[in-house]
Amino acid sequence: MYVIIEKETLAPKITRFVVQAPLIAKKRKAGNFVIVRATETGERIPLTIVDSDPVKGTITLIIQAIGKTTHLINNLNTDDSFIDVAGPLGEPTPIENVGKTVCIGGGVGTAVIYPIARALKSAGNRVTSIVGARSKELVILEKEMAETSDELIVTTDDGSYGVKGFVTDSLNKIITSDNCPQAVYAIGPLPMMRAVAEVTRPHGIRTYVSLNPLMMDGTGMCGACRVTVGGEMKFACVDGPEFDAHQIAFDELIARNNTYRDLEKTALDACARELDEAREVPHG
Repeated sequence: MYVIIEKETLAPKITRFVVQAPLIAKKRKAGNFVIVRATETGERIPLTIVDSDPVKGTITLIIQAIGKTTHLINNLNTDDSFIDVAGPLGEPTPIENVGKTVCIGGGVGTAVIYPIARALKSAGNRVTSIVGARSKELVILEKEMAETSDELIVTTDDGSYGVKGFVTDSLNKIITSDNCPQAVYAIGPLPMMRAVAEVTRPHGIRTYVSLNPLMMDGTGMCGACRVTVGGEMKFACVDGPEFDAHQIAFDELIARNNTYRDLEKTALDACARELDEAREVPHG
């Protein structure tokens, strides 16, 4: 059992968990993820390791409730447990001292970019971070990103906080200034990562993104997380999850991720009814 030590709501439907997992905490690096299972009959889902404390033996996960399983997980509380937490999995983020870097987090992708920004800063890079969200209430980890960055830009689609616009608008201004970066790391929704790739492509800026295809075992055996990179088939779980953004077949990936959208909605609707019924049952 992997006990939940802390739980904190960061934004609507976005929750931070600190989980007891001592072996994983000792070995994880920036970019690694875990496969978790909340219940005996639950599905296995990949979650990036946001942080770890090897001394306390804990890892930090940040989860946005989107589908059935993430809704169920976000209803867990302190002292509850995960049935399985397998990891660390995936290839660590390639971290080098290249000079000027830009780290971009879109929505809950900020939780994934945070350990990468920290690692880049520790390696001696100048780190400019761009945190984007639809509105002010959905901005997460602003304080943490500011502490690990030389410069932080917050953008919101509706202009309710920070700079109004998309993360690509701010990225384009940086690239066309005198502070053009040597590398860009972007994590968020697939359309956002594709847009970042198109901004950096004409300038030949090395660009990494973290992919989130359908995934089951996390060890390269099932083949569910296959993606096309540079015309070759790769598995996000063992070859990634990070890849050269300019080599990814984004249209194919987006189409594959939408394959089970109707079934996912059906499962989520059923889960919502079950949770509502559970809340209505009197206790005591």
